[in-house]
Amino acid sequence: MLKAILFDLDNTLILFDEARFYQEYFRRIERRFADLMPANIFRKRLISATHALLQNNGKMINSEYFMSAFTEQSTDRRDRLWNRFLHFYETEYDKIKVNVRLPDDLHETFDEIGQTGLKLVLASNPIFPLNVQMKRLAWASLDHFHFDLVTHIENMSFCKPRIEYYLEICRKIDEPTQGCLMVGNDPINDMIAARAGLKTYLTDDSKDSLRVTLDVSEDLLKDQILHIPEPDFKGPLSDVRLVVQRYG
Repeated sequence: MLKAILFDLDNTLILFDEARFYQEYFRRIERRFADLMPANIFRKRLISATHALLQNNGKMINSEYFMSAFTEQSTDRRDRLWNRFLHFYETEYDKIKVNVRLPDDLHETFDEIGQTGLKLVLASNPIFPLNVQMKRLAWASLDHFHFDLVTHIENMSFCKPRIEYYLEICRKIDEPTQGCLMVGNDPINDMIAARAGLKTYLTDDSKDSLRVTLDVSEDLLKDQILHIPEPDFKGPLSDVRLVVQRYG
């Protein structure tokens, strides 16, 4: 019996050109750190530290692991740099222009699922703070919707596509993996949840969108992405309701 549904965010609940968005993201955040390091060095460190999160073995919160990698083990300015990241996300992130489309019947789908009593998780890759996840959720006008868990950089110790990310979620919501359904557009980052024992639903609403450049690369964790099972279900996001009606 279905107990919980995990939803990816980018190009699952909100449809947009991630590559174009991140070009503007890099331009703005590099400017915020320009007094500390050249833009090319900052971008290299930011991407490297984000990719390094794949190596987090669960002994450290992602935010701590990220900052350790970003500062290259130096603790002198770690808190000040982290606060600068937080200030950027609070004051500048909303200024990045983005053209967002929503999947068909998004709100009707969530209204119906919300009445089932199932636990709901916003399972966006936890490489950003909570306020960034919520700002992007607001693009879909779902920031008012109740989620039992929103994964972000300060409450998770793994990230996609690690299998442990999904196991950590199931522990946090106290549900068996077999009772959980992962819904997302990414055949690797999201569908690898099957390796952890979850049911999977591959959405097709975003098939024309470009993938993000900041996200973890599929070739960084080859031992885990091999032999990802075929999704249990495929289709538009709105058809998740049919799965819920059948198995909920």
